[in-house]
Amino acid sequence: MVVGVTVMSVDVTPLPDRPEHPPLAAVVSPKRARRLAVLGDSTAVGLGDPLPRRGGWRGVGPLVAAALGVDRGGYLNPSFAGARMRCVLTKQVPAAVAHRPDVALLIAGMNDTLRPDFDASRVAADLAEVIRRLRATGTVVLPVRFHDHSRVFRLPASLKRALSARVAELNAAIDDVVAREGVSCLDLARLPGAYDLASWSVDRLHPSELGHRMLADGFTGLLAEAGFDVPEPVSLACGGGAQPSAAGHVGWLVLKGIPWLWRRGREFLPYAAVIMWNSFRAR
Repeated sequence: MVVGVTVMSVDVTPLPDRPEHPPLAAVVSPKRARRLAVLGDSTAVGLGDPLPRRGGWRGVGPLVAAALGVDRGGYLNPSFAGARMRCVLTKQVPAAVAHRPDVALLIAGMNDTLRPDFDASRVAADLAEVIRRLRATGTVVLPVRFHDHSRVFRLPASLKRALSARVAELNAAIDDVVAREGVSCLDLARLPGAYDLASWSVDRLHPSELGHRMLADGFTGLLAEAGFDVPEPVSLACGGGAQPSAAGHVGWLVLKGIPWLWRRGREFLPYAAVIMWNSFRAR
């Protein structure tokens, strides 16, 4: 017996497209930095950005701390003027390791270039050890590479060539360490306005308040790229610091700036003389 089967057509309405969502692994909340350490030399101290009334210095460290929401108890700054990279390793890193910061900023190396015993390979070895010891505690370390300071501070031609050569040698060493250790690095020469005089204090050795704000903005930009929360971005509008008076400028130069230049100049001159002699022979 043959049974007839009638096939009916059925309209199928496609389901609406589901909204696309990123995979769960890609949805990551920004990291919160609760502890910050600032290591290095006089720029890390904050010279060039004086505080009103009570005196002292503010600078890049407190600006970054405010941007990250780090409170006073979470902030550490054992830096001091004149520090070389070896000073950071032996005198500052132990305190920083004990602090166990989430983030450590490192501004050091320029003082090494001004000494007669400058050795870029030794600076590189010390920098690498600084990074390793801090990273062993889970710290994100951000060093800097330097601008050509001879473009900011007017020097005789021979001294300018000598300083430029040493800064280039220092930067090459820093670049090598940064690549090997796999850390981010703030390039001071690439900061917008790095060579504008408004970015520098009257001594032309340290950043002005604007310069410190530029540093802080650069550091927090790198931290944001690394996944850190920056709840209060750094403003480049100056405010909260003291406006140095003309008398204060002169006083600093007479009591601090000129003696410092005299000491460092005497140490640096033999190297500059070699550069000048080599330039003369190359003619």
